[in-house]
Amino acid sequence: MKAEPYDPLRLCVYATIALLAWVFGPWALLGFAVLGFVGYYKARRAGLTRSKCLLRDTRLVLAYLGLLALVAVGAIVYAFAT
Repeated sequence: MKAEPYDPLRLCVYATIALLAWVFGPWALLGFAVLGFVGYYKARRAGLTRSKCLLRDTRLVLAYLGLLALVAVGAIVYAFAT
C-alpha cells in the first residue's frame, strides 16, 4: 500500500488566520485568543498539563492567550478613543 503524501493543511490554516487578522485586526486577535483560552481552560480542567504548543505548560499557554486578549482589547479601546 502506498503511503499518503504529506498534506500541509496547517499552512492553509495559518494563511487563513493571517488573512482574518489582516481584515479584522484586533477583533480577530481577540476572537482567536478567547477561543484558544477557552479551549485550553477546558483541557486543563480535564487534566491536560502538557501541550504540543511551543510553551508546553498549559498555564503558560493560558497566560499567553490571556495577554493576547488584553492587548487586543487595549487596541480596540484605543481605536475607539482616538
